[in-house]
Amino acid sequence: MYYNLAQLLKEPTGSTRDYEIDDSFVGPEHGMDRAQGWVQVIRTHEGFLVRAELATQVNLTCSRCLDQFELKSRLKMEEESYPTADPATGKTTESSEELGGVIHLDDQHILDMTEVVRQYAISEAPIKPLCCDECLGLCPECGTDLNREKCKCNTTPADPRWGALAELLTERRE
Repeated sequence: MYYNLAQLLKEPTGSTRDYEIDDSFVGPEHGMDRAQGWVQVIRTHEGFLVRAELATQVNLTCSRCLDQFELKSRLKMEEESYPTADPATGKTTESSEELGGVIHLDDQHILDMTEVVRQYAISEAPIKPLCCDECLGLCPECGTDLNREKCKCNTTPADPRWGALAELLTERRE
């Protein structure tokens, strides 16, 4: 997700470039995830306004059953970017961090969107990802995936404070 904006930097304010994205990026769990969509770069008086709409497929781990699953989402982005060097003089300008830009434009005027797409994908991912709402998770005793098979463990919790009441239940059944 690299774009050379040297020519656009020399054009007047309001000039635009449109790009299609179909690329991979390092996602929330450090695996290779996918982003598809479009990017529009608009020349501003100081730098660029970058707008994008992306469909992402991010691989996550279910927090209940620990299976991998794919989360699809749509991201809408609007960020500013500033050059680190003036295209006419070549002099170094204020860094994009000082100006508040999130998308970095290097000394060769290459726009790198990889990190900002990763950050948006992380913010879109749920704090507790689930493969499905009905996920049963793992058995706390034997570790069996309860979505795939029923475990053979005694599922009643053995809390010693309820021991006397549990004995009454077993006496009545006999």
